[in-house]
Amino acid sequence: MFTVGPVGENCFLLRRDGAEEALIVDPGEEAPRLLAAIDELGVKLAGILLTHTHFDHVGAVAPVAKATGAEVWVPEIERPVLADINSFVPFEGFGPFESYEAEHTLAGGERLELAGFEIDVVFTPGHSPGHMTFSIPAEAAVFSGDVLFQGSVGRTDLPGGDWPTLLESIRTLTESLPAETVVYPGHMGITSLGAERASNPFLAELART
Repeated sequence: MFTVGPVGENCFLLRRDGAEEALIVDPGEEAPRLLAAIDELGVKLAGILLTHTHFDHVGAVAPVAKATGAEVWVPEIERPVLADINSFVPFEGFGPFESYEAEHTLAGGERLELAGFEIDVVFTPGHSPGHMTFSIPAEAAVFSGDVLFQGSVGRTDLPGGDWPTLLESIRTLTESLPAETVVYPGHMGITSLGAERASNPFLAELART
């Protein structure tokens, strides 16, 4: 896990033990640092997976893709955002970022086989319109982007955000995956679905709906 950029976004580089290929999830910024880690591991980057296209999650996509030759998987609804990223930065003082035309789009429900992993793609909108969560059942792991955090949830006050939709997305995760599933979020610390079910105040609200 690399926490990158001024917003403190979590980017994840993952591979199976001893594998020659790796994946990266949400390379948000600091491309030289991420590329150095890939080189240090001596792996080939087999893919770049994006949970969503807010600027803090995609700022290093273009340089990492170009340097490694890895192809990019992006939520279908949000592909135009990645292709014109600077038009979608809602705050002053960030960027400029390099846009990128993703090779693959995701609608949810796909199973990807990349770098030795079988990855279920779960459509989890609410924080952003096309948000995806990447679940690796064999590893009891999910990469939740900005849907679920340690003790919190993603904000819904950005364009395309919607609170009831986000709650339903979280319900999908908590009701379909085991409690021991480890949550690798887009911000804050690593947690588990069980821990969040037990203590996250927003999940308590979900239980009342």
